[in-house]
Amino acid sequence: MINNGFKYLCELGELTENKGKRFEIDDVDVAVFKINDKVFALSNICPHQLQPKIYNGFLEDDIIYCPIHSWGFNVRTGKKTNGSGGLKSYETKIDGNKVYVKVFKQNLNW
Repeated sequence: MINNGFKYLCELGELTENKGKRFEIDDVDVAVFKINDKVFALSNICPHQLQPKIYNGFLEDDIIYCPIHSWGFNVRTGKKTNGSGGLKSYETKIDGNKVYVKVFKQNLNW
């Protein structure tokens, strides 16, 4: 079992390649993406109008585009593709077929 603040998220097979999935962990809304069998986790809350829709965005070349406002964010870093700011990125680990994530609450200071 993985410790150090990591929480069990799901089985790797529950994630669809190149498609987002929404989770809530410790009251944190998280968007999770599996790309080439690697797992990335970001805040699911778009900073534009605080909409929890990032998981349902359009994914292209490691960039997730908000389905409401089309803002783009790098799934590896959370950084916005143009301008400043971005989404909180959370560390993930895969142990066998189990996916773990380390989340923490953040202040939304955009």
